[in-house]
Amino acid sequence: MHPTDIVVRALYEPRVTASLDTAQWDLLIRQARRANLLGKLAFQLLPEGLALVPKSPQAHLVSALKMADRQDLAIRWEVSCISDALLGSGVKVILLKGAAYVMAGLPTSRGRTFSDVDILVPKERICEVESALMIHGWQGSHHDEYDQRYYREWMHEIPPMLHVRRGTNIDVHHTILPETARIRVNTTALLEDPVPIAGFDNIFVLKPVDMVLHSATHLFHEGELDNGLRDLFDLDSMFRHFGDKDGFWSKLLPRARELGLERPLYYAVFFSVKILDTPFPETLVRDIKSISPPKVVMWLMQLCYTRALRPNHASCDSRGSWLARKALYIRSHWIRMPVFMLTRHLVHKAMTRPGKYDAEVSIERQPV
Repeated sequence: MHPTDIVVRALYEPRVTASLDTAQWDLLIRQARRANLLGKLAFQLLPEGLALVPKSPQAHLVSALKMADRQDLAIRWEVSCISDALLGSGVKVILLKGAAYVMAGLPTSRGRTFSDVDILVPKERICEVESALMIHGWQGSHHDEYDQRYYREWMHEIPPMLHVRRGTNIDVHHTILPETARIRVNTTALLEDPVPIAGFDNIFVLKPVDMVLHSATHLFHEGELDNGLRDLFDLDSMFRHFGDKDGFWSKLLPRARELGLERPLYYAVFFSVKILDTPFPETLVRDIKSISPPKVVMWLMQLCYTRALRPNHASCDSRGSWLARKALYIRSHWIRMPVFMLTRHLVHKAMTRPGKYDAEVSIERQPV
């Protein structure tokens, strides 16, 4: 971990906060907020630790806890509404990322905030799912003809949907990476044997190994890394939590090979160790070397991600931070689609002014 990233040190070893002065507390709160880790920090300091926090930063932490509690209730209600809307279709609805962590009761969800609900359904049922959601109050976005084609023919999801009354967002996926991406995901295998959520007939989450692999894939294909450090903490939390379960480590690499997600797994293990000192069995560390990228690629990735997987705050900027983030943004597009398609897409976006509706949706996006 980088010595200036005080939020990483505080989350990694909460007792260091006992020696912070007022200026350091101010910096810690700012870094945590920019990294979307303030709620997680508040949970780490519970229960008795929060009472020892000075009054001013304590107010921010208490507020973050209340926001997390409110979101927990809201997300459970939202999932219930989604379940009711899609119950008649008979489709198995698989929750992804934040909503999945909450509904599965994972430690990863404690203090974690997010702005939408992501679900995964079979591609052949996606029109039926979209229609059912529209009947129950969700409306589509990105009405431009090009954007519709971009999402429906090339991407891994349909355009985001916004509920007309609650203002909540839902992203409906049929796989976890764009169909034009360089990595070809074995979606059929991914959809097999999801884990049911108690109290629901049609709501599921991915198996533990698949949940980790999806989180790794999302992080290391993402172009904008404002939440990158939070997502790396998600991986660290799941590795530590699921690692106690029998058979988890032995299943991880074979499952990554089956799904075609070896490279994201390698990056997840490498950067979890490097930045957060996540513990892994020696056998996994040894076996995972077989899926490592070429040395020059790994050198470049290490150069970029060690700078980008930090709070997006001025105190955490180092030489090359801006360039690293820009390089990873370009890489995310490069691995998302072929060169000709990418060039055409970027030219179209550069020449097209965002539609009024889409701008409104972007402004209204609030944490669930």
